[in-house]
Amino acid sequence: MATSSSSAINSQQSPGLKTYFKTPEGRYKLQYEKTHPAAVLHYSHGKSVSQLTVAYLKEKPASQNSAVPSVPSSSSSVRSAAARLLGAGNGSRALSFVGGNGVSRAGPGSNRLSGTLGTSTSSSSGPQSANNYDGKGAYIVFNTADTLFISDLNSQEKDPIKSIHFNNSNPVCHAFEPDAKDGHDLLIGLQSGDVYTVSLRQQLQDPGRKLIGAQHYNKDGSINNSRCTCLAWVPQTEGTFVVAHADGNLYVYEKSKDGNTDITFPAIKDVTQFSVAHAKSSKSNPAARWHICQGSINGISFSADGAYLATVGRDGYLRVFDFLKEQLLFGGKSYYGALLCCTWSSDGRYLLTGGEDDLVQVWSVEDRKIVAWGEGHNSWVSGVAFDSYWSAPNSDGNGENTVYRFGSVGQDTRLLLWDLAMDEIAVPLRPLAGGSPTFSSGSPSAHWDNITPNGTLLPAPSMRNVPKLSPVLAHRVHVEPLSGLVFTNESVLTICREGHIKIWVRPSHAESNPGQSNSSGEVVIGNATASKERLAISSMKVGTSSGLNTSTSSSLSFKQQSSVLFS
Repeated sequence: MATSSSSAINSQQSPGLKTYFKTPEGRYKLQYEKTHPAAVLHYSHGKSVSQLTVAYLKEKPASQNSAVPSVPSSSSSVRSAAARLLGAGNGSRALSFVGGNGVSRAGPGSNRLSGTLGTSTSSSSGPQSANNYDGKGAYIVFNTADTLFISDLNSQEKDPIKSIHFNNSNPVCHAFEPDAKDGHDLLIGLQSGDVYTVSLRQQLQDPGRKLIGAQHYNKDGSINNSRCTCLAWVPQTEGTFVVAHADGNLYVYEKSKDGNTDITFPAIKDVTQFSVAHAKSSKSNPAARWHICQGSINGISFSADGAYLATVGRDGYLRVFDFLKEQLLFGGKSYYGALLCCTWSSDGRYLLTGGEDDLVQVWSVEDRKIVAWGEGHNSWVSGVAFDSYWSAPNSDGNGENTVYRFGSVGQDTRLLLWDLAMDEIAVPLRPLAGGSPTFSSGSPSAHWDNITPNGTLLPAPSMRNVPKLSPVLAHRVHVEPLSGLVFTNESVLTICREGHIKIWVRPSHAESNPGQSNSSGEVVIGNATASKERLAISSMKVGTSSGLNTSTSSSLSFKQQSSVLFS
């Protein structure tokens, strides 16, 4: 990516916001900003929140016809285990990301793409020519009000290169599939419940402001007229996707089947229980309806192999399903209010959730329970994502003692980064009667002893029984509440509810300066030993200060305070 001038970036900044933030590995700098024409914000904007998807287009096959989806072959497409896009984003996760789709998924070719589309024009002039979009490229897809925008990720141009207008309803969620074989790689869900699949490349090549070559599903809400809340392509399949709705139902579609089939599903007997109903005909689309919960499904995320599906909902529960067997494996409740977003780690071992309790929760899939919770946000957590491109300082790459980096964004306008080393999180003991809890790597508490049978939804455990994490960084990145984030090989992307995007370029190894402290009091921990020591210490801190004696609290004070980099 070319570097834009500092004066240009400073002119786009609001007072009090910095154009960089520091982490133990170095400084992240604001490189680009993306947004939409100001005129797009009108009365309908309040009905939808802007979400972000990063899409990587591959080289166009010479014989590809992207107008109409073809019937998939029996062979399945292969994806990287770490591949995730938001919307959450996301297709997997994204997307989620939340969202957002709650999840981010890095597709093939997600390394730096140099100059392929670096001279894009503004949205008012439309695409330069069809030939510009036959090669590979990286794009940002985001929604605001009644319009879906597409921007060139590698261009300094602030305005989008393409806008797609919807007449009757607002786009609210989207997901991208880099390995789609028939060209239809972009999913779009609307406030009305309608769903479209289109070719991203074909939209870029067309100068108009309407969808072209689209396949339409759930037309006019014929199957479900409640709002689409999130959607995702199913990994390791050819053209299977799922759409979640505000009424707690999720539908499984096949891209190769007609989207206008007349189908009805039986009435739901108990809205509080999970149930699956299948269409009577093999030609029907959708093929199945999953009733997940009572109330809205706020976020969904697939594991990288497509075997497991995680959902979070208005009822405050995370649910994890075996997608192929259509079975609920386990779940658990938030400490307070709804859960809004979820995402998987690339190895499928851990899940993140965030929501209205202002906390980030880390779930172990193997243990089927919360193994850590993070406190640092001052308002609802609206997006979570693992950074699959990050590696711990001095990492030997042998896969042992893995440290996970993940990020979260919230309505407090802040981005938080966290480091998670499961082998260094102290497991709490049962508290003694009338006394304070103690911590050890042995003899776990009752929360850790219990084996969760299939289908069990657990209540929120006592905070005294679960280790607490502190962020390595907390930085105010936007003026408006944030709705999502995506990690790429080169940068971190953040988006606010109003549809403004910032791209923060990662620090190079040369820019890292271990142990540096600046005038504002930020402390940078520049080696793995210090970072691990900080994590182990912070994991000992429980939800209330009464859990530690006075001498322990005073000895931890400096280390815990210096471990968080507030900007």
